[in-house]
Amino acid sequence: MVITDSQHRHNETYDCVVIGAGNGGLSAAAKLAANGSRILLLEQHNVPGGFATSFVRGRFEFEASLHQFCDIGSSTKKGAVRKFLEDEIGVYLDWIEIPEAFRLILTDPDENLDITMSYGVENFINQIEKAVPGCRKSVTRYLRIAREILEALAYLGKSKGKPNKALLILKYPNFLKTCAYTADEVAKALKIPEKARKILHAQWSYIGPPTNRLNFSIYAAMFYKFLITSAYIPRLRSHEISLAMDARIRELGGRIEYNTRAENIVVENGKVTGVITSKGDHIKTRHVISNASPTLVYNNLITPKTEVPLTVYRECNSRVNGLSGLVVYLGLDATPEELGLREYSYFIYKNMNTDEMYESFHNLDGPDIQATLCLNNAIPDCSPPGTSIISITTLFRPEVWNHVKPRDYVKTKNRIAEKLITQFEKATGTALKEHIEELEIATPQTYARYTGSYNGIIYGYEPEPWDSLIPRMMTLQDDLPVKGLHFCGGFAFRAHGYSSTFLSGPIAASLTIRDMIENGEIQQ
Repeated sequence: MVITDSQHRHNETYDCVVIGAGNGGLSAAAKLAANGSRILLLEQHNVPGGFATSFVRGRFEFEASLHQFCDIGSSTKKGAVRKFLEDEIGVYLDWIEIPEAFRLILTDPDENLDITMSYGVENFINQIEKAVPGCRKSVTRYLRIAREILEALAYLGKSKGKPNKALLILKYPNFLKTCAYTADEVAKALKIPEKARKILHAQWSYIGPPTNRLNFSIYAAMFYKFLITSAYIPRLRSHEISLAMDARIRELGGRIEYNTRAENIVVENGKVTGVITSKGDHIKTRHVISNASPTLVYNNLITPKTEVPLTVYRECNSRVNGLSGLVVYLGLDATPEELGLREYSYFIYKNMNTDEMYESFHNLDGPDIQATLCLNNAIPDCSPPGTSIISITTLFRPEVWNHVKPRDYVKTKNRIAEKLITQFEKATGTALKEHIEELEIATPQTYARYTGSYNGIIYGYEPEPWDSLIPRMMTLQDDLPVKGLHFCGGFAFRAHGYSSTFLSGPIAASLTIRDMIENGEIQQ
């Protein structure tokens, strides 16, 4: 049947329209659908997941982006993500625990650091004390403060924006004392030896800002949660999550439309009244949850522009867009054992001068930093017998690649990929180049084309102390600049990362449900 203009949906109404089927959009839609809300999820691509996907080259299926999923936990000691998936919306996946926390290698001859760390607070403390004798007391105190921060954040979540201030001061004093400081400032105040700080901060690149700008609260909470729940990946890669969420949303009565972009969010008198799609449909709704960034929404989607408060533009302009990435995907005709690779997760840095490393993201020489995975060391049968899959990730400031001329694009990405492979070979003492069967390179341009993200950004806004988890949480109870509009995903208040973006969806959904109750649209 051919649909004419007169047959476009001008009167169809939904309780909420969710824009974008990334991690946050999928989990928000699932939460609302499980609550009985009539929802429409719009996705411009033809598959769900955004960055959470996989692709095939030759006889290898590569994981596109997922390194590790924290806050999953075991089936008997569930983390927050697993509780949401299994207990709230009924999604069960085959989760595989990553065997070690990480291996950190610093390649600068003056650093002389190559260490593999385990999960568990006591295990970690014992290992770091062995590597840096005398650091036990200060590191133990650091991790106790991290635990307090995690507990305080859990309390704030349960308080639904109305915490008891006296209780916060009494029970979580270190949470309040440290929330405005950087990771470096707190570690130095606790007199943690420099070498121990390097090990503690090994995962800084998963958040982005150098440790002298990285908010302590968000790093400490992430790191402590990582130690106590370990990290997991789904057996069938991140696309398994996306497809399972798609199926469950439909089972719960939700509607998903692919190849359908949200062109406009219609606002009248400061309130959401509808969404116009790329197919010309005019959808009526009082509520929108956007997985797209506030910068994109306020600049491009809201109509008319006069409905966007000036304060919103100032806020967006004051924030720093996060990093983009370059990934080298390798399908190798040798096993990890033959290559001499025992670990799943490798952080290979020139040194732990994170300010210097961050500055290297501003040029196309290829940063002296990589986070590399050997997928087979978590999932042995993820590739054909006698083979292995390795992915090497580095980071760039997104605007850097705008200077690459089209004629130089392939040469540039190949040069950087070769440098990264050589770095890994030298750091680990293995030989990759002679075993390459399949090679694919994703650049910021790849991510921009695939997801539509600005300059191929794979992170959200950088969580500096002034714009980190705590300040963002404090604004959740403020009057909305546009009534009925909430955000999820990497640019939302929880910041980026798989578990953060995934859990941002249920929070945005809960805030939307609260709004519906306050407006008398549904009963409590």
